[in-house]
Amino acid sequence: MEKKKNNEVFSNEDYDKFNQKKSVGNEVLEWLESIAISIFIVVLVFTFIFRIVIVDGSSMVPTLENGQRLVISHLFYTPKQGDIVVVNSTGLNKTIIKRVIATEGQTVDIDFDKHTVTVDGKVLDEPYINEPTARNDGGNTYPFTVPENTIFVMGDNRNESTDSRNAIVGCISIDDVLGKAVFRIYPFSGFGRVK
Repeated sequence: MEKKKNNEVFSNEDYDKFNQKKSVGNEVLEWLESIAISIFIVVLVFTFIFRIVIVDGSSMVPTLENGQRLVISHLFYTPKQGDIVVVNSTGLNKTIIKRVIATEGQTVDIDFDKHTVTVDGKVLDEPYINEPTARNDGGNTYPFTVPENTIFVMGDNRNESTDSRNAIVGCISIDDVLGKAVFRIYPFSGFGRVK
């Protein structure tokens, strides 16, 4: 039996071959379309919702180690006390990762003899630090009130961290906060949520 397509006559065998080629071509196009859409979605997610950063240095030991890979979230993010954040330090001219100690309007007091950090009159319980806070970089006179639209940050490795205690870093503008560290993806032994 013969079939017509576009005023041309095909045998059943030719017609079946034509449909098979068309079917394979459509399937390849569908796969390519799916891959392209997937790549587009991944790019959107990592541009507007998440980013991957690499820890550089030892200022966040023992919480974070040099070379670890982290996922940070930055969409609609507002820094909160205790968060680990990645920020652009204009003074150091590089990206750094630190812990938020206080936000705008809060008062920070550091007693370098007693090794305590106090925010709004309450001594912080800091089980995450590497050693007691002894280093004073002379950037502030304490007690110190965090200016509007800024945060006061410190590294968990207090005596090896250049942070808001230092005049070069100072308080970080909210506009310079790239995001909050939420997940460790490398090394795989430390895979999981950043606390």
